[in-house]
Amino acid sequence: MKFIWPQMLWLLLLLPVLAGAYIWLMRRKRRASLRFANLALVRAALEGGPRWRRHAAPLLFLLSVGLMIFAVSRPTAVVAVPTQHETIVLAIDVSGSMRATDVKPSRMAVAQEAAKAFVKEQPRSVRIGVVSFAATAAVVQYPTVNREDVMNAIDRFQSQRGSAIGSAIVVGLIALFPDAGPELKRLLNEGDRPRPAFGRPPAEKKEAFKPVPPGSYNGGAIILVSDGERTAGPEITAATKAAAERGVRVYTVGIGTTKGETIGFEGWSMRVKLDEEALKQIANVTRGQYFQAASAADLKAVYESLSSRLTLEKREIEVGALFAAGAALLAVLAAGLSMFWFNRIL
Repeated sequence: MKFIWPQMLWLLLLLPVLAGAYIWLMRRKRRASLRFANLALVRAALEGGPRWRRHAAPLLFLLSVGLMIFAVSRPTAVVAVPTQHETIVLAIDVSGSMRATDVKPSRMAVAQEAAKAFVKEQPRSVRIGVVSFAATAAVVQYPTVNREDVMNAIDRFQSQRGSAIGSAIVVGLIALFPDAGPELKRLLNEGDRPRPAFGRPPAEKKEAFKPVPPGSYNGGAIILVSDGERTAGPEITAATKAAAERGVRVYTVGIGTTKGETIGFEGWSMRVKLDEEALKQIANVTRGQYFQAASAADLKAVYESLSSRLTLEKREIEVGALFAAGAALLAVLAAGLSMFWFNRIL
């Protein structure tokens, strides 16, 4: 546990002072009762009950003061809280290497089935988009709450040449931020200046983009499923930086084995294996997480883990209200017991 205002903890020194004051008052009361013995006997007869009762209420009040001091020190704790993800973009590799069968029946088939199972588990309020990528990347389904449209988009995947992981991240960002402007499109080599139409001057330049801390965007996330081998498109480093600067977490799933296998596709053959380093780097920079799936069961478990991570997230939050509530409860309890036992408040 941490404290935002730890200097307020010095107030805890008041507790022994209050305890000392209580002991002094009790001794003073005892000396007075010795001077007026008969009155003391009458008072004891009226109060009755075990002797510990007279100390219970003050002790509870002292604990209440301690909790109040903790509350004003603004304690924080890391707890699991519901996230506010409104949009999830599934970016799935459809390159030729996904035809490999080191994950049975094939990397592509397993990725499709696991993705559809993941979609079914998401709350109906979450919009899901789908990006497929090979030599280029494209949004095959813009974020929607219609699960049937998402399923159909996943079923339409077809293998193609190339693997542009950087493009997949950038297109995923564009799906999350449709009004992001030309700064994202420049990464896809679409040019950095809009062409004037019929001699008109270019549109007025938008306000400069201001980066935010990595992982700070809670409105959406990207799940990238790939074997990690980039052969086309923008550099992964630049695309990853763009996601990190927008606070978007990219959760990467490496599908396949590091040993790999040799595949043939359209008259050529090559050995394809899982490149974990690139996928790990993407996850680390964007504050996401990397998962490795060497089988259909592994990939299913990965998606189940992602479902829980996208609905519950560990965050450091202020918990002073809990201490304040505890202090109030103890104070009310102390006053109630004192009234019940002695017809007075403390």
